[in-house]
Amino acid sequence: MEIVYVYTKKRSEFGRQCNFSDRPAELHVDILPDPSQMDNYIERNPCDNPTQCAQEMSEHEVNTERFQTETRGINHVEGGWPKDVNPQEMEQTIRYRKKVEKDENYINTVLQLGSLMEHCIKQNNAIDIYQQYFEEEEVSESAEEQPSAKTINVFRDPNEIKRTATGLSWHPDGAKKLAVAYSSLEFQRATKDMSFDSYIWDIENPDKPEMTLKPVSPLVCLEYNPKDSHILIGGCYNGQIAYWDTRKGSQPVEMSTIEHSHRDPVYKVIWLQSKTGTDYFSASTDGNVLWWDIRKMSEPTERLILDPSKKGNLDNALGAISLEFETTMPTKFMVGTEQGQVVSCNRKAKTPAEKIVCTYSGHHGPIYALQRNPFFPKNFLTVADWTARIWSEEIKESSIMWTKYHMTYLTDGCWSPVRPAVFFTTRMDGTLDVWDLLFKQNDPTLSLKVCDESLYSLRLQDNGRFLACGSQLGTTTLLEISPGLCTLQRNEKALATAMFERETKREKILEARHREMRLKERSRSEQGKEEETKDVDTEESSEDLVARAEKEFFEVVEFELKKREREEEKSQSKADKEKEISEEKEAQD
Repeated sequence: MEIVYVYTKKRSEFGRQCNFSDRPAELHVDILPDPSQMDNYIERNPCDNPTQCAQEMSEHEVNTERFQTETRGINHVEGGWPKDVNPQEMEQTIRYRKKVEKDENYINTVLQLGSLMEHCIKQNNAIDIYQQYFEEEEVSESAEEQPSAKTINVFRDPNEIKRTATGLSWHPDGAKKLAVAYSSLEFQRATKDMSFDSYIWDIENPDKPEMTLKPVSPLVCLEYNPKDSHILIGGCYNGQIAYWDTRKGSQPVEMSTIEHSHRDPVYKVIWLQSKTGTDYFSASTDGNVLWWDIRKMSEPTERLILDPSKKGNLDNALGAISLEFETTMPTKFMVGTEQGQVVSCNRKAKTPAEKIVCTYSGHHGPIYALQRNPFFPKNFLTVADWTARIWSEEIKESSIMWTKYHMTYLTDGCWSPVRPAVFFTTRMDGTLDVWDLLFKQNDPTLSLKVCDESLYSLRLQDNGRFLACGSQLGTTTLLEISPGLCTLQRNEKALATAMFERETKREKILEARHREMRLKERSRSEQGKEEETKDVDTEESSEDLVARAEKEFFEVVEFELKKREREEEKSQSKADKEKEISEEKEAQD
């Protein structure tokens, strides 16, 4: 029940000064004792009356009503022309201007405003209101400040059935808007009632999305055009690619045809550096990298199959899950695969086989993030399995630096756009890690528990101050990084260069040592094989020797036997002759 009490007061008494005066006490009511009331009371003896000395407290909570805000825009066009003058006709507008310029009221107004305008222009030329007087002085407070991050806003999926925030993209002009792609990547977990919509949020209004994007299939990735902030492209779960013009509404302007699209979800799309600003390329786990032009979405302009054997066989292709393209190297790009390999490619190669330059192996699972260092493009970051690794283009066998193995899977990562030695990673336990390699390399400089569910996506604003990370339940958290982590430190570029060169040199020495050891092992194995073959030869020659010895032995035995037979024959013949002689002598006697 609502209680209303109205205070009435004369208008003349409002703001009147209060005048107080002394006066004696006055008796208003005198109640005499009534003995008959004693019959209503019973005397109680003894009577205990407890008393608490502590002050009585009460707790009260008040929650203000949430204020719903709405953003509206007005488009100002040229106006003020009379109805009989067409502003599109040059002759009519010139004729009307000449007519107005001859009017005395117009001349007087221009002369009056001209003096004021001249004064403002002279004042503006005399004083530079944007001059920075203390630009060169070092800020000592930021160096002493502990690294931290604070939550600015939280954008939640407005649908009842929550989906994962799989892709984030900042508005290129001023970064006041954030485009978020929502989809469920768990196999066959999408329900019939699940929404396909993705949203564009105003970072100052978390209550209601500024615009809704309505694709035919859930969006896995989303990207603003850096040259035209009204145009976005999105990769769908069914393999199609759509593009939107925010001036034309929530429906996609055009989509790629299913026959010429990817066969798996499109995990990454990147705009190319071109004169028209309409070219981009996409990657999917079906093993294809496709190049497109939004002016002709019916089919891709170019295609590359990620077959490491360079035969163009789609059955042997590696599934692409991340892409990297650096505008300073327009012909080169890199692809992170499901198999844990990074494929370095050259788009302008003459043959499809030559487009795949080399591969980098070192991870045990899909590479969810791949990005070159914005200050040192030869070094790039990969995030997969339980580690984040930093690589050098010159060394293909192993990474030059890596983080410790975490207890949970890493899901995404990126470099800081303003500090060359700082990068960010997200984990499945909802933790955001900030790594400052110049401060310490074994542990993150800052670990922040953003939410209870898994973090899936991460995107940093161009000024390095604001960071957005999307979770498995569709919650996108906007964080503000402390100034020490988004301000270039003194001599940081030189120190980072020395660190990367030192680690690269160390890995080269280790690689040369491993190569030398492998050559020695190979030579030992070859030498062992030769000795084995020699042993086999010696075994064969000993068998021949035995056979030869046996042959010679039997020949000697046979020769001896024949010799004995001849000697026996000679002795026998000699005995016979002696017997004949003796018989003849006996006969003569």
